[in-house]
Amino acid sequence: MKPLSRKKVVWTFLISILFIVPCGAWAQNELVPDTVTVMKAEVVAVQSEEVRDIPGTDVRAPIQTIKVRILDGAEKGKEVVIENDYLILEEGEVFYITHTVDRISDMEYYAVNDPYRLPQIFFLVGLFVVCVFFFGGLQGIRGLLSLIGSFLLIFYVLLPGVLQGYSPLLVAVGVSSLIIVVGSYITHGFTKTTTSAVVGMVITVSFTGLLAYWSVYITRLSGFGSEEAIYLNLNARGAIDVVGILLGGIIIGLLGVLYDAAIGQAVSVEELAKIAPHASKKTIYQRAIRIGREHIGALVNTLAIAYVGAALPLLLLFYQSSNASIWFIINTEIFSTEIIRIMIGSIGLVLAVPITTIVSVWILMRTHDDVMNPEIIKKEEENLLHVGHHH
Repeated sequence: MKPLSRKKVVWTFLISILFIVPCGAWAQNELVPDTVTVMKAEVVAVQSEEVRDIPGTDVRAPIQTIKVRILDGAEKGKEVVIENDYLILEEGEVFYITHTVDRISDMEYYAVNDPYRLPQIFFLVGLFVVCVFFFGGLQGIRGLLSLIGSFLLIFYVLLPGVLQGYSPLLVAVGVSSLIIVVGSYITHGFTKTTTSAVVGMVITVSFTGLLAYWSVYITRLSGFGSEEAIYLNLNARGAIDVVGILLGGIIIGLLGVLYDAAIGQAVSVEELAKIAPHASKKTIYQRAIRIGREHIGALVNTLAIAYVGAALPLLLLFYQSSNASIWFIINTEIFSTEIIRIMIGSIGLVLAVPITTIVSVWILMRTHDDVMNPEIIKKEEENLLHVGHHH
């Protein structure tokens, strides 16, 4: 083989450099992220305020030039002048500011993030706790403890489990079952009535999870119906099951109304069994289902309207700007996801009533032989006489 000449070697080296340097720069752009820091700041002065046209639109928006002082973090005490096109701020107002540094060009800039609203939030939380304490009594306090336990399970079990790569659906069903068990026994105590409701809810959640999985599969939902899901997928580099998160969200969102329905049915069976101890299980079941049907009508309506209320800005946007047919709009993933969420939640709610009623009748009611036992009848009559006797 004829050796390469010196001239060819030099040209080969130069060409290689031309290809390698851009690749290195591209890799650097890819691997070195911007540094973003969020800090608390205060408006020192509003230097100017005007209304400008937003480029590419017919909308005019207020723009401020403000001088701010950073209140915490590594830059505490530093004063900067920024242009604010997000929300109108007043002198002395506290807010969160974002400091972004481009690691490639070393450029940095500040931007208004959000107003500081934590004091108002803490006030409303405190007002809620006071109302629950004074009007709910001990039962209200138990409910608060149950709520705290639910949030702890979500933040310290559900979220870490999903982020570590476990199946979001399985984690959501497991955490939902824990929330049901812990919350029910904390709120209502260790009774057969509570156990009836817990068993009914766990069975319902399991059925609903399977139904949600099947529904998402046949409708071919990708899970990318919201910007949050897209950003989450990008931040996780595609390692998180977005469809599973959608399924998990459906299950967690069902718990509130499911809990209400199940406890209501268990208590109904308990009270009916007390007032008619000699009635058959079939009769008690039929009477309890009659109560449950009224409950279903109210809760299904509540569930659907709650979802519509949460999606109201989206509905207005499509109603105002879309020229497509109503069927196309319903078919889009963002609307299909909400419709399926409502349907699965409503089906789970409806199933909870007969399931919990059957379980409650089975657990709470005695057998026919026990009811007809003369000793038990005599004891119940004595109890009734004791209750009716006035001292």
